[in-house]
Amino acid sequence: MQLDRFARDLLQWFDSHGRTHMPWRNDRSPYRVWLSEIMLQQTQVATVIPYYERFLSRFPDVRALAAAPLDEVLALWAGLGYYARARNLHRCAQAVVRDHGGELPRDIDTLMALPGIGRSTAGAILAFSCGQRHPILDGNARRVLARYHAVRGPPNLRAVENRMWELADAHTPATRVADYTQAIMDLGATVCRRARPHCTICPLAGDCRARNDGDVDRYPASKARGRPPVRSRLFLIVQRASGHILLEARPPTGIWGGLWSLPELDAQTGIEAWCVAHGLRVRRSTSWEVMRHAFSHFHLDIHPLLLEVQTSTRAAMDADRWLWYKVGDAIEVGLPAPVRRLLDRLDAHDRPETPDDPHRTLRKARQDR
Repeated sequence: MQLDRFARDLLQWFDSHGRTHMPWRNDRSPYRVWLSEIMLQQTQVATVIPYYERFLSRFPDVRALAAAPLDEVLALWAGLGYYARARNLHRCAQAVVRDHGGELPRDIDTLMALPGIGRSTAGAILAFSCGQRHPILDGNARRVLARYHAVRGPPNLRAVENRMWELADAHTPATRVADYTQAIMDLGATVCRRARPHCTICPLAGDCRARNDGDVDRYPASKARGRPPVRSRLFLIVQRASGHILLEARPPTGIWGGLWSLPELDAQTGIEAWCVAHGLRVRRSTSWEVMRHAFSHFHLDIHPLLLEVQTSTRAAMDADRWLWYKVGDAIEVGLPAPVRRLLDRLDAHDRPETPDDPHRTLRKARQDR
């Protein structure tokens, strides 16, 4: 009875207070649900909506996404963060077209075997698009369940994870599965929030153990990990007299995998040798203040160094690895957010804003490769 009341109270609340403005609720085809679920991982709805709409405009179906160059996918993703999601999205689309006739599988094990789709994401896709009964355990659902049952312990411990999945499965009803799945996500996002939860208007408050114990902020517990380490890298803003900036293709995997970034060095001691190796002669250098960028598992201290250079040879500039961009033009490739900020700053310095020129972006200068 207790478990039935949880779902019933949640669904009653959802019928009056559920979020209805999200564009992916209007068309729950498997492709659109999959796209929205990947984008919503660790990202708020308000941030996702414009990215989702741009993606659908350019890639209306899985075949269009699979056929697109990765550079174009990453360019549309730029700013959304966690770029492995975009790479996996592209790989998954290609696998769906190649191995499944362009249709996302409707079997949860087959779906989970695709790149970037874990148990919770697969369950949400099938619940929303097919009405299949599968539990989900995204961050919002996890927070609701952890507080309701006062589940102690770091969530990345296996015993705690198993317990959370047991509770998620026990509460998932056999009917209105899509509404229930959306309801627990909505409750966690709008009422049972991480900070300053609205317990007084929560439909589950009467039976919530964390609230009854006066200890809501204790749940869910933080992951068992120490203070994130800090790494330091020198970012070279290499600028020719024409205003073009040198960008380097990052490896396909790892941090910012597949994006275009600024050349990096471990320390300033190797700058001269690096420039000589790439046929560059430095006319002037200017150090900028350190910029800290937070990743999920470490902090990166970026030391930007503007190098105004003359190009003596292009022998070392492999066209697949290096590109010269003209600051102020439109962008066609993906850039990490801190690199975009550095180039926007350079643009603002080099070209004062005028009423006729309000936008500050970058475009690939292919003729300068």
